Amino acid sequence: MVGLALLAVPLSAVATGWLRRVLQARKVLDTPNARSSHSVPTPRGGGLAVLAVALALCAVGWLFGAPVSWHPWALLAGAVVLAALSFADDLGGLGAGKRFAVQALCVGLGLAALPAGALGLGGLLPEVLGGPLVFLGWLWFVNLYNFMDGIDGLTGVETISLGLGTALVAGCAGMAMDQMMAGPILAGAALGFLWWNWHPARIFLGDVGSVPLGYLLGALLAALAAEGHLAAALILPGYYLADATLTLGRRALRGAKVWQAHREHFYQRATQGGWPHDRVSLWVGGLNGVLAGLALWSTRDGCALPALAAGIVAIALVLGTFARAGRGRTQAREYEA
Repeated sequence: MVGLALLAVPLSAVATGWLRRVLQARKVLDTPNARSSHSVPTPRGGGLAVLAVALALCAVGWLFGAPVSWHPWALLAGAVVLAALSFADDLGGLGAGKRFAVQALCVGLGLAALPAGALGLGGLLPEVLGGPLVFLGWLWFVNLYNFMDGIDGLTGVETISLGLGTALVAGCAGMAMDQMMAGPILAGAALGFLWWNWHPARIFLGDVGSVPLGYLLGALLAALAAEGHLAAALILPGYYLADATLTLGRRALRGAKVWQAHREHFYQRATQGGWPHDRVSLWVGGLNGVLAGLALWSTRDGCALPALAAGIVAIALVLGTFARAGRGRTQAREYEA
């Protein structure tokens, strides 16, 4: 597993560099608009390279490694379908209804890949009740992962954090590592991509990257919950969960179309307040390190709720810091006016 994860780094970096030239030649560019966080046309679709490397190495690991305790091929099939759909969306734009329907079908397919106990959240609920919750939670995670891909480096940092975090928690909790092998491989592929995506980005991930990555990482989090570590599965992605849910909730309450692009996430408010993209991404990475420690703590008997509460406090502090950064710049502009 370690060798495949390390191999993913240079393979992803080389594949992304080659893909960047192809996308530039074919004019597959993200042109800046009023909702963008960049100022020059930039190739979009780097997720093709990340997914190709990650899925190929995962397939090698599952074919030639230890026997797996779940059904990864259904998961890989769902990721490939989502990548194809999302790349079509990157090229020309698909209706929100079509995207959502295919995502729901792929999540339904992915449920068959999860380890035993996932639908009951590790025994917390009967499967008839837990199954719909897992389905809706996973579907929401796929979408929020796409929504949060709005500045240079952020999704790469989050993918590294979740890929390594899920494997670390699984290893320390004594879980079978075959089902968590994808985490470090995804982290390695994301690290290679960051060579090109760190601020100022020379290529963007695109929906073809963010949607399947949310799908695969959501499966790893569901696998943690299946082993009785629901608190860890909520703590690890806590920043993304909080930022996306609070932001979209605010927009829904005032009647805005939540599926349309915008610049209202907390991390976007920080960049609007003058923080560079790399600074915001590093803050999120630092918070994720704290959350990983809390997730490990949550696996000890009687520590799940205290660890979850501590994670909520840490996330709230960062959200508040980002919000204050945005307000500071807005107030300064109003004063100058």
